[in-house]
Amino acid sequence: MLNENIQPSTIGGIKRHAKQIKKANGVPHHKALDIAAQSASFENFAHARNLLQSSIASKSECNLFFTVYWYNRKSNIAGREVLEIELSMPLLEIATKNELRNSSIGWFRLVSPDHLVNDHVSHSQKDARNKICESVRVLRFIEATGLKPSSDYKAAYPNRDHKNRLPKADHSTDWYDPHTGQFILVDEPYLDPVVDGERAAWAKNHNWHLQVSKWPGMYYPGKSNMFVSTDASTGYDFKGLMAKIDSIPYPVTAENWIGISSQGHDTFFSPLSITPQDKKRAVAKGAIFRISSSKTLPMRSWDAPYNERRPNAVMSIESHQLAARLIKAVGQSTAKHSAVNTRLSYIRSKLEDWFFSEHDSSVTANFDLFYYGSIDRNDPFVLQAHSSKGVISLLQELRNMLLDVYVDCEPLRRMIRKLDTSIKFTSKLL
Repeated sequence: MLNENIQPSTIGGIKRHAKQIKKANGVPHHKALDIAAQSASFENFAHARNLLQSSIASKSECNLFFTVYWYNRKSNIAGREVLEIELSMPLLEIATKNELRNSSIGWFRLVSPDHLVNDHVSHSQKDARNKICESVRVLRFIEATGLKPSSDYKAAYPNRDHKNRLPKADHSTDWYDPHTGQFILVDEPYLDPVVDGERAAWAKNHNWHLQVSKWPGMYYPGKSNMFVSTDASTGYDFKGLMAKIDSIPYPVTAENWIGISSQGHDTFFSPLSITPQDKKRAVAKGAIFRISSSKTLPMRSWDAPYNERRPNAVMSIESHQLAARLIKAVGQSTAKHSAVNTRLSYIRSKLEDWFFSEHDSSVTANFDLFYYGSIDRNDPFVLQAHSSKGVISLLQELRNMLLDVYVDCEPLRRMIRKLDTSIKFTSKLL
């Protein structure tokens, strides 16, 4: 029997009430949803969904989840570590994506407004927890102080002179106040929490503040200590900054883990992972099992974060040695276009990777790294590379050899495109 006095307050409640209305009154489902939403004082179901989901999202965006997957090769055990924290505001109001990338939080990828995932599979549970905890500590520091990561590393030296580096500095990070532009140096060495000796003399000589914080720090709480330093001549409110840092709650550590641990690599989905695209992004790239195809093979193991592949074919050691000679002869030539150098460097690096992947280590161990090193100046290829025409001929020979040995695939096509561009640029010198 339909209860006319029901006033649902959630999307789920409205949907349940709509089913009762549909059954009792025989109306279409979409109309029943609108009637149920109106009984909850909304204009229609779309209005209710927009307002209620917006309210839920606003609340959820202040909760943030960190996820790291791990695999212990010795014990053959895999697991997943998840830690949820509550922020004072949504993550991207605390720092931009670029600012996050420029800190150690850059280990993580933002997959939804409330979820950061590490694409690398850690080698142990402890390592996974440490990665999460350190990133949380950095985020808490940013949240409390409003400081942003600085790329101006020279600002860490008074008068921008490297000779003025803070003595015994270790695990230092560079920050700036976005409101004043003031540079802040955070130093976290394994030293006693006192400013004395040559460090105190440094601060006095250069007129810089240098103070140890009461908060244990970002790097290794309990082992290292956090010292904060900045130019004292600018009138910056250093006392206010230290008060903010000292008021940060005690940092999370792997030793006092408060997250959720689980076995296996089942993907964790946060509350704001709603769409299929959200769920796809939530998968850690290192947890994807890479399979071979008829044309390509994965270059790395399954726990690699990137799907780097090579052609599903093997080039003989003799051909690899020939390719190396061709590359080195062109590389030392002055008769080529300067744009060839970066492309040749890419090709050399990839071919060496393919060589080690194609042949067993018991075989490759018998050879020097022949893709690098010098080449005899009287080598016929070197003499041929004295002219632009000769360089083009050598590049074409390398191109033809690769096309003849390897199966057509994107990794090879990418290499061939770089050779074609090199040939095109050098042809302009004729």
